[in-house]
Amino acid sequence: MLEELLNFDKELFLLLNNLGTSTWDGFWLFVTNKFSSIPIYLVLLAVSFQQLGLKKTIILVLAAVLMIIVTNGLTDFFKYGIGRLRPCHDTSVNQLMRLVKSYCGGQFGYFSGHASNTMAVAVFFSILLNQRYKFIPIILLSWAFFVGYSRIYIGVHFPLDVFSGMLVGLFFGWLFAKLYTIKLIKYTL
Repeated sequence: MLEELLNFDKELFLLLNNLGTSTWDGFWLFVTNKFSSIPIYLVLLAVSFQQLGLKKTIILVLAAVLMIIVTNGLTDFFKYGIGRLRPCHDTSVNQLMRLVKSYCGGQFGYFSGHASNTMAVAVFFSILLNQRYKFIPIILLSWAFFVGYSRIYIGVHFPLDVFSGMLVGLFFGWLFAKLYTIKLIKYTL
């Protein structure tokens, strides 16, 4: 069963990765670059400050940083604990795929840190800011899916790596939003 799932994952990866063309490579490289998310973070910071004020925004930023630290730690634990090769290091697919980046990254790729971190931030802020800004979840979740797909497009993660990372990010985004909300309830009483 696991072998069949992994084979399907490789086939799906090759299908999605080979849909790419040099025309779109620059766009997906931009999407996957962690620095391209800075404007989104700045807007989230401004919206948070406007809605919550300085003290609550500082607590929110600290909660978000802690969430990323936890998510990254779990990502590294799984990458080295599971030891699943990235597509570009996997000899069963690396001659059939497109590697869009100039380098592949580390040897192991399960699960995607980009996908988990982006989804965690998207869910965290969607939960906390959606009361006043109904469009935020749509924008942030779309951004998270774009970043996730970009990892497949550029050739550094299998779809299962991305999907698993998104599930982990979904959980930690929800958990830290709930912890932040509980902290605020106690903070305001």
